[in-house]
Amino acid sequence: MENLQRYLTHSKIDVLFKQTKEDFVVTEVPLYEFSNEGEHIIIKFRKKDLTTWNAVQIFSEQLGCKSRDIGYAGLKDKNAMTIQHISVPKSCEERLEKFNHENIKILEITRHNNKIRVGHLKGNKFFIRLKRVTPLDAKKIEEAIAKIAVYGMPNYFGFQRFGIEGDNYKKGEAIVKGELKEKNRKLKQMFINSYQSYLFNSWLSKRIEISKLIEAFKPKEIYEKLSLPLDLVEEMKNQKHPFKILNGDLMSHYPYGKIFYAEDLQSEADKFFDKDRVPTGLLCGKRVKNSIDFAYEIEKEFEEKILENGARRFAWIFPTEIESNYKEDKNWLELQFELPKGSYATEFIAELIH
Repeated sequence: MENLQRYLTHSKIDVLFKQTKEDFVVTEVPLYEFSNEGEHIIIKFRKKDLTTWNAVQIFSEQLGCKSRDIGYAGLKDKNAMTIQHISVPKSCEERLEKFNHENIKILEITRHNNKIRVGHLKGNKFFIRLKRVTPLDAKKIEEAIAKIAVYGMPNYFGFQRFGIEGDNYKKGEAIVKGELKEKNRKLKQMFINSYQSYLFNSWLSKRIEISKLIEAFKPKEIYEKLSLPLDLVEEMKNQKHPFKILNGDLMSHYPYGKIFYAEDLQSEADKFFDKDRVPTGLLCGKRVKNSIDFAYEIEKEFEEKILENGARRFAWIFPTEIESNYKEDKNWLELQFELPKGSYATEFIAELIH
């Protein structure tokens, strides 16, 4: 997806960012500590040039178990060095000693009572190296990082969600509208998920655009442009965070917790600024709550009747453990940070360099 709104207002920074195993390292942060006892063997491993599916298949073949018996918490990119965990049945233990693959290194083995399930993940740590970074670029990026440390960043879905050509969502839309049939269940699901993601990103971009208008113009001008009540515009203008909370937004405690409607805007906006809660956006589908009031007036523009289950997704996230190191002799800027599960490091970079 192109032309998504960025809330940071600096101009584009022209540096080199490539997803390679040398310049992009992802480390899973498990949801819980492993108990070191139980019926499941937990393997911590490092892989390169392989998707998580590829790695699962290799473990399945070498350990003599079915791939469906192998548990993993999340899917990781092929174009990165990744460190993650899988669980395998206890019956695989003997064959582990002989495991050997040039693109997989086993780092640690322990046990746990349960199989690892998708989503059993607190988040991911990232190491990213940007190249061809001039001292001036480094200064601009450092300033952008400082703002993200205070305000956080939009929780857009990354380009990976939309396929190699970036147009999987179009197939998803055609399936939803009955214009395309897809017999392969997994492909159909992927295309529809891509369309849900596209609608979410479009909504979030619109909300950032509205927030920027509120920051930039006088209340009377905004009232005329957006048809929002003048008292609401004034209240939103007073919010400290650049992403403005609207009446009827569905909020969630952060980093996890229940969702609830925003009623006292000032109080919710202050708690959002304090990283205690965040607004959520709609992933269209069944069994999902909608926002109400003015928040729904915007949300309904991006709503679609989809027969898959829907969900609410954080509209905003707060990266943690952010560190940067500029190596002027090589014109490299090295970044480290942690994101909650389901968030994209490529979007962190996109917000930095536009």
